[in-house]
Amino acid sequence: MTRDVAVLGAGMHPWGKWGHSFVEYGTAAARAALADAGVAWGDVGSIVGADTVRGGYPGYVAGATFAKALGWQGARVASVYAACASGAQAIAAARAQILAGLTEVVLVVGADAAPKGFFRPAGGDRPDDPDWLRFRLLGATNPVYFGLYARRRMAVHGDTPEDFALVKVKNAALGALNPYARYRKRVTAEEVAASAVVADPLRLLDICATSDGAAALVLSSVGFAHRHGVRRPVRIRAVSTVTPRFPNTVLDLPDIATDSAVAVEPPGETFRASVARAAYEEAGIGPEDLSLAEVYDLSTALELQWYEDLGLCGAGEGAKLLREGVTAPGGRIPVNPSGGLASFGEAVPAQAIAQVCELAWQLRGTAGDRQVAGARVGITANQGLFGHGSSVVAVR
Repeated sequence: MTRDVAVLGAGMHPWGKWGHSFVEYGTAAARAALADAGVAWGDVGSIVGADTVRGGYPGYVAGATFAKALGWQGARVASVYAACASGAQAIAAARAQILAGLTEVVLVVGADAAPKGFFRPAGGDRPDDPDWLRFRLLGATNPVYFGLYARRRMAVHGDTPEDFALVKVKNAALGALNPYARYRKRVTAEEVAASAVVADPLRLLDICATSDGAAALVLSSVGFAHRHGVRRPVRIRAVSTVTPRFPNTVLDLPDIATDSAVAVEPPGETFRASVARAAYEEAGIGPEDLSLAEVYDLSTALELQWYEDLGLCGAGEGAKLLREGVTAPGGRIPVNPSGGLASFGEAVPAQAIAQVCELAWQLRGTAGDRQVAGARVGITANQGLFGHGSSVVAVR
């Protein structure tokens, strides 16, 4: 029995700093996805909302919040929170409902109105929360541990700030072609190098921003898609939402110091690699089958790490892959053809859904100037707090 579900529709609200409610963004993305699918809201059997804790009480019950905004019509409802992996877990919940036969059409929505500057843990003191611990005890905001990862790559693999800058150059050029991206301006390596240092060795243009934005998908059974006149839909073939396996349990801070003399090789398979492996195994494919990948580029250095964790190259070979143009448009495996978080910024509940929107457009062949020629198989990858890994494989 196939475990595929069809992606009938994809929609987004442009990302930026608009000063409106996450509900407004999510409703706009949902209506765009419904229009793209050619499905009326009244025909949707379930809605799954990816939560945003910054949205107050409505953000904690995002599914019902969006159902109300679209107009009560009796649909099932669910809300999912998994930090940056919220969108992928919302997709997983929707897929499970379809495969269980509970409904044939599910709307998945994620939206955020993010504050300016660093994300802060919500809800006061939480000493069992890794975010709270690194903020309050270590003074380590997100860019700090991005910088630690970058330093590790420099110490262990010989990467350079110039390598990191090339990631931004690639992604900014693609973001310039994406009407939904917040930053639509090409940059040069020299401009990256001239931007302010935030967390050495990373500069301002090496690090993604926080943004407002939204993304939505209409998922259905393959049978419904066929009856709806879509004979060859984009299909989700695998959703990996695995947790770490002991002893690899350090989720957010690398187990290193910034002094290269004490940097050591990480033990065994990384958590991110295990997320990808689970997706490959479920989909019955390998890295060699991919046409493109959308990865979680919180920083330029982290994109290089994903190349290795996805199995696109061996350990320490990410920068070489980039320099050879393998992950650029026209390369063997373009990475982040959407422009990535470098071009969008983080709208946390929406970003994993936005990645699948990009896969859908690419696999349909409707991505315009960003189109990856002959795209047939794509993968997404990101990681949320508390071991919420996520990866989605889509095929056509």
